[in-house]
Amino acid sequence: MSTWLEALQTTVPAQEACVLVTVAGIQGSTPREEGARMVYTATRQFDTIGGGHLEWRAAQIARDMLADSTPTRRMNHIERIALGPSLGQCCGGVVFLAFEIIEQRAAAMLSGLARGCKEGVNIWRAVPLETNDAAALYDLKGSACNASSAVDALTPDIFLSRSATHIARDTQGRRWLLDLCQAHLPQVVLFGAGHVGTAIVRMLSTLPCRVLWVDEREDMFPADLPMQVTIDATDVPNAVVAKAEPGAYFLVMTHSHSLDQQLTEQILKREDVAWFGLIGSYTKRKQFEHRLQDRGVTVEQLNKMTCPIGIPGIYGKEPSSIAVAVVAQLVQLWELRAQPHKNSPVLAATAAVLASSNTPQS
Repeated sequence: MSTWLEALQTTVPAQEACVLVTVAGIQGSTPREEGARMVYTATRQFDTIGGGHLEWRAAQIARDMLADSTPTRRMNHIERIALGPSLGQCCGGVVFLAFEIIEQRAAAMLSGLARGCKEGVNIWRAVPLETNDAAALYDLKGSACNASSAVDALTPDIFLSRSATHIARDTQGRRWLLDLCQAHLPQVVLFGAGHVGTAIVRMLSTLPCRVLWVDEREDMFPADLPMQVTIDATDVPNAVVAKAEPGAYFLVMTHSHSLDQQLTEQILKREDVAWFGLIGSYTKRKQFEHRLQDRGVTVEQLNKMTCPIGIPGIYGKEPSSIAVAVVAQLVQLWELRAQPHKNSPVLAATAAVLASSNTPQS
């Protein structure tokens, strides 16, 4: 367990008070972006807002809040922290941190966030500042997810005016932290629960994505899966291809070359696939190309297949080495998708390299 939401879901049912720290705003160079979050209990901490002295100072503030039961000390509030003058960090920017006590009454909010994470739904948390009131959840259109928690002074336009976590004032002049909790996107559909598949899923579970993990062998799946990983133990894995979301990222690495080929054919015939990677060597790729062309798959469709998979330069065949190479390849693709305005020659060259690999796999 490492993410802030998983940590809160563990500490709240155990009635362990904790503080959620959110990067509410930034100025200049800072170690993390708006919306980065971290959880502090009296003795533990989860996730990160950037490390170093910034986290040390945040821990001081959070644990002082936990140690002092005075209502004024436990209010949701903002702290302005200058990284250079006060902390001696080289970034030199300014970070605005929101501090929020999370107790048992937050259970419904956390359940709503976990549900949104699982279903791929983005949700706003509206956290009242300078009060002890609990946060409320709103959808992207500014409608309260629970009618009983709606606040009249929070009108839809306050949510539509920005697309990231920020501080805002409502129609009555009160300050709020509006925290956009983005669902774990995009969707990765991974076929195969062998050693390599398991290593990749472990690594993906630490990243902002959702994983649909498919295999016929139910006993191959571990019991302790994070919330963004869904398993589908099915005798007809082929049927999962059609059910995947538009824009999904596919990885095929089953125990059977015959099944790999069937899945490959179905995936390549979909027109809305963001990326498709097939584990294997160049020899396997050539064999599949010949067989699939005989089955009506076009050259244009075959060109959408990445095989071998993984970024160039990592040649190890250990499951963990392959996982590093493949997950790095996915992260590069997601970075390119998230920052299309940074369309530099370097990124263009990176995108071209991602279409192929020199990592040999059998």
